[in-house]
Amino acid sequence: MPDDVHHHADRHHHAVNVDAARSWYVLARLVDYLGIALFVGGSGFVAMLWPTGSAVRATRRVIVTGWLLGVAGALATIVLEGVWAGGGPIGWPLVAKVLATDFGRVWLVILLLWVLGGVVLADLLQRKENAARSMAWRIGAIAVGLGLLRAVGLTGHTSDSGAALVEVADLAHLLGMALWIGGLAVLLFGVLPRRRPDELAQVVPRYSRLALISVGTVVLAGAVLAWNSLGSLNALLHTNYGHILLVKIGVFAVVLAAAQASKSWVGRRLDFAVVLRGDARTVRPFVYSVTAETVLVVFVLLAASVLVTASPGR
Repeated sequence: MPDDVHHHADRHHHAVNVDAARSWYVLARLVDYLGIALFVGGSGFVAMLWPTGSAVRATRRVIVTGWLLGVAGALATIVLEGVWAGGGPIGWPLVAKVLATDFGRVWLVILLLWVLGGVVLADLLQRKENAARSMAWRIGAIAVGLGLLRAVGLTGHTSDSGAALVEVADLAHLLGMALWIGGLAVLLFGVLPRRRPDELAQVVPRYSRLALISVGTVVLAGAVLAWNSLGSLNALLHTNYGHILLVKIGVFAVVLAAAQASKSWVGRRLDFAVVLRGDARTVRPFVYSVTAETVLVVFVLLAASVLVTASPGR
């Protein structure tokens, strides 16, 4: 009987460790998604919408934070994948075991891409607006950004599909997410605190148009990916994967409500705010709606991180 008790205790302890590793793994994926959004989206913002913003310290902090989160998320994912899949103490043997798998090799590529991203970032930090406006920097940023998005897509469920449409939809989904969320962060921390009339008049409408395109892309590509993963309405309603997806859709709907409030302010009050030279009271409702949108979208990313660890409904 004592042996049975010890055996049961060992199994229980292993189950607890696996569950804990899964929870930490979800957190690591969330950190990685946030990193990609801030780095790719922030870099895209200064390249396409606001090159002079690269001279603003708060904007550079958003992009640097994205890079740091991306590196940390990738490293943590490799380690936690080993703990979750096979258990064992954390150390080089565990990491080497993960890197010997296809999944681990993809994450190694992601880490190398983050190293290249560090080169792109260093150039931006050193040359600021000159870098953001240069074609060479933009080509490098695009190459690293698309590489990261494609590689991260290979760590999800779409990697098993093999269908070109699904792979394109996955890339578009991640790109739309990054441009939208990273842009929100730069807008919230870089543009709005300054309340400069010229920046409000030029940058906010540009981002509003980009956000509309990005959100539309996220919705359309997300519909393709959801159908590929589930395949039926029944699977959406009666599987764990479907239930998590419904939660994600619900939070996303709330985010869209906040986004609509932001869009409404841009249409009705932006010109007034510019005339009043960035009056704090006039701009404040827009700041609130952008803040709500930014906070809520983190929960969308959390749901996406949970979905990566869940079995598809098919």
